[in-house]
Amino acid sequence: MSHIAIAFHQIDVGNTAFMLLCTSLVMLMTPGLAFFYGGLVSRKDVLTIMFQSFVSMGWTAILWFVVGYSLCFGPTINGIIGDPSYYAFLNNVHPSTMYTGNSGGIPLIVHIGYQMMFAIITPALITGAFANRVTFRAYLIFLTLWLLFVYCPFVHMVWSPNGLFARWGVLDFAGGIVVHATAGFAALAAALYVGKRAISSGGSHSVPFIALGAGLLWFGWYGFNAGSELQVNTVTVSAFFATDIAAATAAVTWLIIEYCHTKKPNFVGFLTGSIAGLATITPAAGYVSLQAAALIGIIASLVCYFMVGLMRKYLDDALDVFGVHGMGGVVGSILLGVFATQLWNPAGASGLLDGNVNFFFKQVVVVVFASVWSFIVTYGILWSIDRFTPVRVKREYQIAGIDEEQLGENAYPADK
Repeated sequence: MSHIAIAFHQIDVGNTAFMLLCTSLVMLMTPGLAFFYGGLVSRKDVLTIMFQSFVSMGWTAILWFVVGYSLCFGPTINGIIGDPSYYAFLNNVHPSTMYTGNSGGIPLIVHIGYQMMFAIITPALITGAFANRVTFRAYLIFLTLWLLFVYCPFVHMVWSPNGLFARWGVLDFAGGIVVHATAGFAALAAALYVGKRAISSGGSHSVPFIALGAGLLWFGWYGFNAGSELQVNTVTVSAFFATDIAAATAAVTWLIIEYCHTKKPNFVGFLTGSIAGLATITPAAGYVSLQAAALIGIIASLVCYFMVGLMRKYLDDALDVFGVHGMGGVVGSILLGVFATQLWNPAGASGLLDGNVNFFFKQVVVVVFASVWSFIVTYGILWSIDRFTPVRVKREYQIAGIDEEQLGENAYPADK
């Protein structure tokens, strides 16, 4: 009892309450993603894409409990991966165990829960690339292997204090490298592997679903970015508002670009632009000024809009995951190397504009390495799964709609 009492005395109640709120916000992003993706696909495929997000909330949480957190944040093995046994089944975790990675005074359990929500949504992002084409069984296997061989190593290398890239001085405030670059290039590999859909998209089946999903994602992203400081201070506040400013400037920029092309304002384009801005500011949110955040949002839309258009000509990345998340993560991580300033975060770094070429170089090297690693390993995982269970849904089921065939359910029974 004495150890527990001491630990309770050490807990910063405000920071702990804030982090529990941020954990809840990040959890809410996965249902938000399900609605966002669900609205973008056809009526006969909506349940499958939504279920792929929701099932991660269950299966990834179990993996995280069994071995995931240990691989990510356990004692390092050569700086690449954590000791899988140290926190296995959350061994060595007690109510009195405090998180030692910052001075915020939060229990280790809070950090475990917060990081678990990141692990849940990251592979779910990939599903938009292969919408309407991948069997549910293959997806569950893919989800497991991708977390173990892509996500966990990069979390450890970038975010664990003794990780290889963390020791080298690479920064990633909330997941430009760890989340968006890895998921985006995994989406690129998946789209290449499974090939084109049997029938071209009939367009978004529910714009209100897309709007609901985008609203939940934008709202949850405050927990995603501001919460990554793991305590409440001036960096938390600046990360919060940098997130909003980048999302807003990106959304309006996308709206303007699309209006110039089509002569009409496009609601889905506006929403897509906001997500591009959110993804791009993610690695930089706690390290750059608010003025830089506005510029990052504008650059995000320009780059992502171009890449989405390019991908649509040559590759069936169904829901533009690579163009929005992949390029957003890469561009944001590189722009962090340009705009980072210790005036806004003394614990951060000075970027290229402050004369620090070395930091900029490190950011470029690691984001390229993470992207290439994710692409190669993802392609290999899908190839391996295909050796013993089909990855691609049969053509006739794609045409008819895969909800009924894969799940035995239909979102709109009247359509049957």
